[in-house]
Amino acid sequence: MESIWHQTAKFTPCPPLSGDLKAEAAVIGGGLAGILTAAFLTEAGVSTVVLEANRTGFGQTGNTTAKVTAQHGAIYRQLESAHGAETARLYAQAQQEAVEDYQRLIADRRISCGWERLPAYLYSMEEENVLDDEYAAEKRAGLPVELTVETGLPFPVKKAVRCDRQAQFHPLRLLYYLADGLTIYEKTRVLEAEGDTLRTEHGTVRAQHIVFACHFPFVNVPGYYFMRMHQERSYVAAAGAAKLPGMYYSVDEGGLSLRSAGELLLAGGGAHRTGENRGGGKYEALTRSAALLLPGLQPLLHWSAQDCMTLDGIPYIGQFSANTPHWYAVTGFGKWGMTSAMAGAKLLCGLILGRETAFAGLFSPQRFTPAASAAALAENSVHAVRDLSRKLLAPARGAAVSLPPDHGGVVELGGEKVGVYKALDGTLYAVDVRCPHMGCQLEWNPDEKSWDCPCHGSRFDRYGKLLDGPAQMGLDAARQEEKRG
Repeated sequence: MESIWHQTAKFTPCPPLSGDLKAEAAVIGGGLAGILTAAFLTEAGVSTVVLEANRTGFGQTGNTTAKVTAQHGAIYRQLESAHGAETARLYAQAQQEAVEDYQRLIADRRISCGWERLPAYLYSMEEENVLDDEYAAEKRAGLPVELTVETGLPFPVKKAVRCDRQAQFHPLRLLYYLADGLTIYEKTRVLEAEGDTLRTEHGTVRAQHIVFACHFPFVNVPGYYFMRMHQERSYVAAAGAAKLPGMYYSVDEGGLSLRSAGELLLAGGGAHRTGENRGGGKYEALTRSAALLLPGLQPLLHWSAQDCMTLDGIPYIGQFSANTPHWYAVTGFGKWGMTSAMAGAKLLCGLILGRETAFAGLFSPQRFTPAASAAALAENSVHAVRDLSRKLLAPARGAAVSLPPDHGGVVELGGEKVGVYKALDGTLYAVDVRCPHMGCQLEWNPDEKSWDCPCHGSRFDRYGKLLDGPAQMGLDAARQEEKRG
């Protein structure tokens, strides 16, 4: 289902690339990070093109809850523990500066995007110690925080950390304002990158500087981002409710993220590693949790989003790899892409223009943080080995005929293990269950009716069409169709 942002903002489609061209900079990806980067470069006099595989704002920017805040969950106590107090302070400074950069940008250009300054709250209905530790870490990092039990929520909390001078907005209205006037080629997927050349379905682009702002970099080597990130999926339900005076994020297991958007309340949660939702029921669970806190809440629409998670909890922004001095990456925002997109665009613009860049070391994709990264790297490796071997060793989970209507699964069909979706009329649609990115076995997500990769997060619709990378092509869906006799 479309998000509220897609339903309330329109953008005139841009044509695909036709033929070959040259530019000083090429940005791969038409989300907020890519469009901000392209806008800043263009304003600095750098001829820039944007190559978008689908439509501008189609990806995660259009599915976010759009909280513009430096308070990124209970992250600061973890940053202090893993990286030290100075890294936590720099991270907070970069994120809070991003909030103020949005303020100036929107005010100076009088952009109508629902920009509203509000406090952000971390809250708990169960656990106080986590918030005590997080408050102390956020305070040391320089954020404007205080401990409180007064939140403006229509239910009591045990404790909360209030962070002032934060904001929320309509992300696509800002994105479309900035995109207007840029050189954007939509429906133009980049298939290969080599040196200064990008090959697409419709021609090539040669550029002195190449920015990978495509959520998850699709180039495996160099960079090895597939070893250094995984993806997580989370869910949002929107319902009519009284306006909240702030933005809220629960630190409790299974807790909710809350914000108002006009006359709607957005409730988010249900996060899981992409490819690990065979049981489904995420929207129903989200609705039940919201109704317990806000009795009578009736969701009107829902959608989901996907986030790239780095090994050490800090985004990768900067030179793509040691061997590619004119390639740049901006990825790994966790669940906090709004401020990280702004911080990333500023940083990359500075690098490309040869300016002194604050926070370059903090976000550098070449940083080496073994203490902070070892556990996550080991977990990612376990998932990769398990899910690669699953295709070879694990049997099918039954016969295709046993699938209920409007459901999918890894089953046996014609003597082979395949992924099958059974339509409401009984038609079977079979796809190769191997992810074309690196061969991991896909899993069915019943909430989204999609085939998801548990290794690196690529996603495909029920018929095998590519939805999310790093895969660059759809499944080999020689659709075997059978009618129930």
